[in-house]
Amino acid sequence: MSKPLLILNRGDSLAAWALSPVMATPFPGIPAPAEDKQNYKYINGFVDVGDLPCRVATWRDIATRNVTLDTSWPVESLYLPGANRRVEFSQFRFTPTRLARWCRTSLSAPIDRYCSFRLSTRGGVHIWVDGEIAARFEPFTRNSTEQSVVHLPIKAAGSDIVVLTEDMAERDTNWFFELTLLDDVPLAVFLPGAPADAHLDSLKALAAEVRPAGEFTGSNDPLVLEFDTPASLSVAIHAKVGSTSHAKHTMLDRTVTLNAGETKVTLCRGDELPDGYHIIDLTFILDDTRVARRIACAIIYDIAPQPRHADIAERKREALLHSANEGEMRMGTALAMLASGQPADQRFRDIIEETLSIIEERWDCADFVSVPLLWAFARYAAQFPTDLRARTKTALLNFRYWVDEPGNDVMWFWSENHALCFHVSQLMAGQLFPDSLFTAANRNGSEQAKLAAERLHLWFDAVEAEGLAEWNSSAYYPVDFIGLLALIDFAPADIAIRARRVTDRIFTMMALHTLGGVSAGSMGRAYDKELRAGPLTELAPFATVAFGKGWLNQGVASLPFFAAGNYLPPPELGSLAWPEPGQAITAHYTQGYDHAAHLSLFKTPAVQLSSNAGAKPGGYGHQQHVIDVLFSAHPLARSWINHPGEDDPWGSQRPSYWAGNGVLPRAAQHENVALLLYDLGSNPRLDFTHAYVSQAGVEAHLIDGALILRSGNGLLAYKATAPLEPVTKGPSAGREYRCYGKMIGWMALAAEGDDIHAFAQRIAGLDLSLDGRHLTLKGLPVGTIGLDWNAGLSVDGKAVAHPNISIEPLIRRRRLSETMAG
Repeated sequence: MSKPLLILNRGDSLAAWALSPVMATPFPGIPAPAEDKQNYKYINGFVDVGDLPCRVATWRDIATRNVTLDTSWPVESLYLPGANRRVEFSQFRFTPTRLARWCRTSLSAPIDRYCSFRLSTRGGVHIWVDGEIAARFEPFTRNSTEQSVVHLPIKAAGSDIVVLTEDMAERDTNWFFELTLLDDVPLAVFLPGAPADAHLDSLKALAAEVRPAGEFTGSNDPLVLEFDTPASLSVAIHAKVGSTSHAKHTMLDRTVTLNAGETKVTLCRGDELPDGYHIIDLTFILDDTRVARRIACAIIYDIAPQPRHADIAERKREALLHSANEGEMRMGTALAMLASGQPADQRFRDIIEETLSIIEERWDCADFVSVPLLWAFARYAAQFPTDLRARTKTALLNFRYWVDEPGNDVMWFWSENHALCFHVSQLMAGQLFPDSLFTAANRNGSEQAKLAAERLHLWFDAVEAEGLAEWNSSAYYPVDFIGLLALIDFAPADIAIRARRVTDRIFTMMALHTLGGVSAGSMGRAYDKELRAGPLTELAPFATVAFGKGWLNQGVASLPFFAAGNYLPPPELGSLAWPEPGQAITAHYTQGYDHAAHLSLFKTPAVQLSSNAGAKPGGYGHQQHVIDVLFSAHPLARSWINHPGEDDPWGSQRPSYWAGNGVLPRAAQHENVALLLYDLGSNPRLDFTHAYVSQAGVEAHLIDGALILRSGNGLLAYKATAPLEPVTKGPSAGREYRCYGKMIGWMALAAEGDDIHAFAQRIAGLDLSLDGRHLTLKGLPVGTIGLDWNAGLSVDGKAVAHPNISIEPLIRRRRLSETMAG
């Protein structure tokens, strides 16, 4: 027998497999209305919405089917240990799709014996050993990890293991399985189809280590992939980048060669891809062996925020033309073309046809494009080509506008932003076709509009009382604007007034949390893109138009509504977005159902510290971004602390490695100081918390146990109750600082200044200590700050409540010298 790939010991997960291609089959089930569980009380995280027709059909199918072993499939790629202990194929599917993949490996035990494994899965799993079925576990619950213990017969001479992993994809699908060895017995792992032993370690390292060089690539710069370990042989790397529109168009499809002994390879020029945060699918090829890896990169043509016209009307006009000429291939671009007077050319036709297909096939997020289609049709129907005009009317009359209408799609109705967009779509369509029959609802347009208005008032009742569950989210504020800006221009007066009031409040929160043109801060929902690449978010152009300086990008979900519509933000907000020198701005308010977020902001012209003291300590932080640091000297100069929610730094789970929290901390902020207290429990999957520190525009120094950051005139210090350890290899090299321990306290202190050594000396005089579940910070001028897991924040032993339990921000402007940071 050849040399094993690795030895599996007790507690290790089996993450070495040869993989078949993914099999994807449409599986919608029988159309039916869903139970309307919309209560207009929005929370972040999984919402139990009942079982959709596709899942009911799946359970019915698996109850009677007979699955047989197949070994005839081609090996598409290898899954190798390093990035993820799970065997994971998470993805997003806009329509109900059954997914399946075959996986194969080989194990050898010291003697013939049964070995016990803990099987964790989302979806269903069959396991064959030496051609015989050995285990079957098929819960098929949606995005819920289920576990079982399986006992597999492993031979000393080697046993062939084949797994069929399946899932029923309903939009975001966290699809994986994990086999963890429970017995105290070493198992040798042999991977069929693996390359020669001498080259395997290098191939594994390449897939685990690959990352773009730098935080972004400019238009005149090469996009370089870098690695820690030199390639032992020349390796071909195939790279593919798809578009960000719903229908994926390939923007880059190229194979380059990483030469033996090299650690860098140029993939393309920056201007070969548009501005954007792009997903890159990589395949490493050595002879007949293929190893797949997915990473991301930021392409930013103009890194500095650009000054814009002094008149907001001119800024709106510029944004409209930019959207029309440079927007991605989505409906907002078509609207911008019509609103700016451009003809309905072939590009327009392509966008409309794609939009109509999304609506006709009822893709998830169809509500995000139905509103701009309705806006365009309401204002410019005469400019649609005749065939598209007729097809648009038919598509809108046949669309499903709410869960009480029968369907077998996976459109998501229940979150804050989707509920709004569906209600707005129903209102606008009903108003547009008052006497026509809407086939899914079996109601005429007037009835649809009346029902939508009632639902919209319920939505406004909720957000006017509670604020937004997706506070400060640079991903979801633009989605809220889809609905709100359309209502301002098209809704009856009573609804339009409410929409304008909520929009004013969102722009106020935006202005508070915008620094250097980047809108950031603690967020109710965040993704890696929103954290790593502020100028590329869809919110960035809104801040540019509203506050006078920044970026325009390809995002067109709702910017054309702002640019072409009647809404104007309060003019005084610009001074919040661009503070005066020597000024400090603080803000306190709450957002979300039952005051889910207790938000605190400390902001100067150089640095911004934002946090949420309302996070439920010890809970699951789906996409909650609890603490955020932003510097103004560079638009990517950013830092934050979180507990990773998955193994892989390039993963896409919710929470992911960097976005959200596997376990939420107790958090509090007092002026320019934030404290975090983490209790990860007795057996966390990852036993560390960590800080992300951008390499763009940020100096980072470990001095006397503290992590000191400087960007321009902004300073930030991190301390923790255990050593901070820099990560020097892999995707997070130079960006990640870990703190190991199940019970850990952190401090973040923001200030202004240009003397990093004097600042470090000041921080060295602070004492951060942990006693059980009580965190204490001593040495500040204000006195001793404490954070207790149960009691919360205290100063010199006196409890300090959140200053403002209201959704209206309490804003104070002071001279920086009058604050703790002065």
